[in-house]
Amino acid sequence: MYQIYILWFRQIKKYFRSKSRIVGAIGQPLLFLLALGYGLGSVYKKAGDGNYLHFLVPGIMAQTVLFSAMFYGAMLIFDRQFGFLKETLVAPVSRLRIMIGGALGGATTATLQGFLVLVIAYIIGFRVSHIYMIFFALIIMFVLATAIATFSSGLGSFVQDMQGFQAINQFIIFPLYFLSGALYPLTNVPTWLRIIAEVNPISYTVDAMRYALINQTKFGLEKDIIALLITLVVCIAYGVWQFRRIQT
Repeated sequence: MYQIYILWFRQIKKYFRSKSRIVGAIGQPLLFLLALGYGLGSVYKKAGDGNYLHFLVPGIMAQTVLFSAMFYGAMLIFDRQFGFLKETLVAPVSRLRIMIGGALGGATTATLQGFLVLVIAYIIGFRVSHIYMIFFALIIMFVLATAIATFSSGLGSFVQDMQGFQAINQFIIFPLYFLSGALYPLTNVPTWLRIIAEVNPISYTVDAMRYALINQTKFGLEKDIIALLITLVVCIAYGVWQFRRIQT
């Protein structure tokens, strides 16, 4: 457990030492909140669906966690290029602990960034239905972040260069996010889009976040939790499988 803690703490220290990373990770969600939350808010309200900002915030928080956790795979590539990963792998520590420690660090920083988005959203007018449900939202974000960080570590284990990783990252992450219903309701969408959303694991994370923060749900909390846990197990299994095969 000590080795896991050290690798986790390394990610935390790197996060707080990189002020530009913190600011940059908040900039895009803030733009979405202001441009979409207020720009489309009147249209959303005229459609009879209520406050669009309140609907949007859980999706933007999920976006922040998703993109930030995926960044851990890029850091793994950097560690390989600068030799740190090789030094870690030759230590008398199992590769499972190495992968879990780093991924948990990436998941923690991603959850912190999601929480920062919630704070900013609160400043510009967002309000949660029940304040104590924020803790539940943090748990959901951490589970999602852990799943994505472990998946990202698996991805970074076989991709050799940053350009290749970014290409695969965008090919996977952007469709998952934009087809999850994070930015629009899934009530009156075409059938093909509804089917895609129902098999998209991010859809259930966003739905669980909306349940926690604004007391709205489409799929039901039980189905959300089951889908999220299945996603976590599959991503961890993939990450462990790829990381054990990594070549430095």
